[in-house]
Amino acid sequence: MTVDWTWTWWVVVLMIVDVTIRVLAVIIIPRNRRPTAAMAWLLAIYFIPIIGVVLFLLIGTPRLPRKRRKKQEQLNDYIRRTSHGLDLGTLRPNPPVWFAQLVRLNRNLGAMPLSGENDARMISSYEESIAAMAEAIRDAESYVHVEFYILQADQTTDDFFRALEEVAARGVVVRVLLDHWANRSKPFYKETCRRLDEMGAQWHLMLPVQPLKGKYQRPDLRNHRKLLVVDGHVAFTGSQNVTDSTYNLPKNIKRGLHWVDMMARLDGPVVASVNAVFLSDWYSETDEVIEGMELFDVRTGKGDLDCQIIPSGPGFEFQNNLKLFMTLLFAAREKIIIVSPYFVPDEGLLLAIQTACQRGVTVELFVSEEGDQAMVYHAQRSYYEALLRSGVKIWMYKRPFILHSKSMSIDDEVAVIGSSNMDMRSFGLNLEISLLVRGEEFVSQLRSVEDEYRALSRELTLEEWMQQPLRSTVLDNLARLTSALQ
Repeated sequence: MTVDWTWTWWVVVLMIVDVTIRVLAVIIIPRNRRPTAAMAWLLAIYFIPIIGVVLFLLIGTPRLPRKRRKKQEQLNDYIRRTSHGLDLGTLRPNPPVWFAQLVRLNRNLGAMPLSGENDARMISSYEESIAAMAEAIRDAESYVHVEFYILQADQTTDDFFRALEEVAARGVVVRVLLDHWANRSKPFYKETCRRLDEMGAQWHLMLPVQPLKGKYQRPDLRNHRKLLVVDGHVAFTGSQNVTDSTYNLPKNIKRGLHWVDMMARLDGPVVASVNAVFLSDWYSETDEVIEGMELFDVRTGKGDLDCQIIPSGPGFEFQNNLKLFMTLLFAAREKIIIVSPYFVPDEGLLLAIQTACQRGVTVELFVSEEGDQAMVYHAQRSYYEALLRSGVKIWMYKRPFILHSKSMSIDDEVAVIGSSNMDMRSFGLNLEISLLVRGEEFVSQLRSVEDEYRALSRELTLEEWMQQPLRSTVLDNLARLTSALQ
């Protein structure tokens, strides 16, 4: 009998490779990674080794390229030095001890300085916010800075683009940043690029995945920020993209889905902080330092609000937005209201919410009854039972609307709005911008918006939730496992 040594050697080689991969995975994957994420990756590699290894090589490192991270470190250092000792408006008196500590934490992690004498006006109407931004653009005399995750020139946003065209025609410099991956497959992408070219805008794609041009990073990293700055006088930021409320996607139109968002119109020294985020992203994408523009060109505001801008994302060493939210949750004494379309907390955030309930703090969570992203929708649902049993009131914004707003209000004095969801993606993969505000006037505005949402929502009870069919529970739990892969 003849032994086929060729086949035998192939088996030996495959066994050696398999064992080597498993040993290397145990050494490499857990390092500086959350235990749940490490376990999820190890299970994926052990049970589906080929697919698991390929996925890990593609998306296993939630960090920007080293060159990009180095730029962010340089920018953070420059911002600290440039803003040190500046007169950023008179701050409100008698801040809580925890608030001063929170501001210091944010600064240490790379946030802009706290500024006083700001005004912030909430806009909860989708069409009104686009109209307000167009109106502000038309008042521009020097420059307009536009940075949006999704930017589409469609029927709803036509006035926004016409405003840009009008000011560009009279010599105002228009600079535009839009996320590459989020826009490349959208219906009006080519038309949007054409309009930007024809008006003479200086525009660039953010985080482009163009390996043939030497531009590549983990393909699911996104710049999720939404902001507009006009002349350093006025800024807008929040959750809304510049697009139709259906996102012009046939699947959304067929289901009758419309997005609900909130934006804030800002004036005062905080506008310089928003502009600093834009200039940082502009430099990161272009290597261009815009001549003649100070990073902190501070202007006096009309209001009396203390504001701080907190950028976050994989360019930073720590999860700035997660630490911001955690600190606020532990600081609350009476009430916490969270609005988040995609709510997939890590263990610490979930524990902080449960602990707040156990301390007697009223906690309300607003989510959408309808989901637009199946995996996130089911992963989010897997937390509902634990939240309800802890005493969290869950309000489900009625379909066919997607509640896309993102906010957290603490007691009646402090609030955060911005682009950041409360999920693993926003904490680790997306570049986000958050606006921290101290001032009863602003929280009162946000409370009015929350009341609008509550009137259009229904409360989910534990009794109702426990009637969920088994197939839904299985889907929810499977999605929860995949959410750990980061």
